[in-house]
Amino acid sequence: MIDHLIYAAPDLDEAVAAVSRRFGVRAAGGGQHLGLGTHNRLLALGSSTYLEIIAPDPGQPEPELPRPFGVDGVTEPRLVGWAITCDDIALAREEAVARGFDPGPVIDGQRRTASGDVLRWRLTSNAHVGGVVPFLISWGSTPSPALSAPPGLTLESLHVEHPEPALITGRLKALGADVEVLPGSAPALVARISGQILR
Repeated sequence: MIDHLIYAAPDLDEAVAAVSRRFGVRAAGGGQHLGLGTHNRLLALGSSTYLEIIAPDPGQPEPELPRPFGVDGVTEPRLVGWAITCDDIALAREEAVARGFDPGPVIDGQRRTASGDVLRWRLTSNAHVGGVVPFLISWGSTPSPALSAPPGLTLESLHVEHPEPALITGRLKALGADVEVLPGSAPALVARISGQILR
């Protein structure tokens, strides 16, 4: 199941305002990814799926490593990654490896909310590079952010475009991700959200 889509931008406030103008719902919540140099806001796309708008955080020191999802190189807002949820992430990773694709070691993630609470989750390390191949995520006892994100939008479809569809299809199958892969001149994620296309 699709957990969330990641929409990266150079400036968070500008991206939130642009998405709000386009879709009529304003992203909220989110917080800071401590040590990674990013911050985010969220929009629910259903009861268990959400859109994460992410950007460099000027309130944090420059991180030692590159920011996740290629955020450092984003010059205009675009979809840069996505996640699929699983209950047992260690088992899901083992199954993906057995099917021919290794999404990387399972690592811990965290985010500090505006109220100061720290949310924790586990994810596979391919999350750091983003791209059209999803990463695995498990929220454990943490409620899905989709439950508290502003509602009103629906994820109607998601597909991948890539110059080598067969390569990507194999990786998606290994992860248990059931989305269509179409030929394209460049790798891209294409979502239909409440009747509008977001790339």
